[in-house]
Amino acid sequence: MATTSPPLRVILADDHSVVRRGIRQFLETAADIAVVAEASDGPEAIRLIREHTPDVAVLDIQMPGQSGIEVTRAIRAERLPVGVLILTAFDDPPYVKAVLEAGANGYVLKTADAREIVEAVQAVHEGQYVLHPAVALKLIEQVLTLQPGTVTESLTERELDVLRLAARGHTNKAIGVELSISDRTVQGHLAKIYDKLNVASRTEAVMHAVALGWIPPGAMRE
Repeated sequence: MATTSPPLRVILADDHSVVRRGIRQFLETAADIAVVAEASDGPEAIRLIREHTPDVAVLDIQMPGQSGIEVTRAIRAERLPVGVLILTAFDDPPYVKAVLEAGANGYVLKTADAREIVEAVQAVHEGQYVLHPAVALKLIEQVLTLQPGTVTESLTERELDVLRLAARGHTNKAIGVELSISDRTVQGHLAKIYDKLNVASRTEAVMHAVALGWIPPGAMRE
């Protein structure tokens, strides 16, 4: 007899109840998603995440008590096995960079339609990184405008392989399996990539590579 997979468990955190209700309705149009709890502020979000250990936490950025950025940092500091998707009205590059550097797996604008939000949650659960197309474009434009001429050396073919897989949201372990190399070797390649591109994170490295034409925009999960 065929077995049915358990639904993807989600916690919503937004200080506006009407917004939470709308997002919940969007998500629960998908048969494989169940919203298990809702939070109206940052501290409550952290408490519910600890209590329910959901598959994905969908967070707004601006919330009372603790912001979505602070909640994300807390989740990562405690090594909770939760995917984090930021769903917000803000598309400013500083917000995006801060969120992704805090450890979020995705950034989607509230202007996205129901299908896009559902697909973003599912993608984050699958271990992919998700950026709303408009957000990705702004980050790339910032790279081109603010940091011209910082690249002094091209990436090797192996480094490009590593970066392409990183752009698709692969972990170091998954990249190592794909390329038949160790996690430590992957980390070494990433360190060299950061140095060559003069960046400090995967997000910045991927954006630079896209802006320079080394990786096509379609290689990223948007």
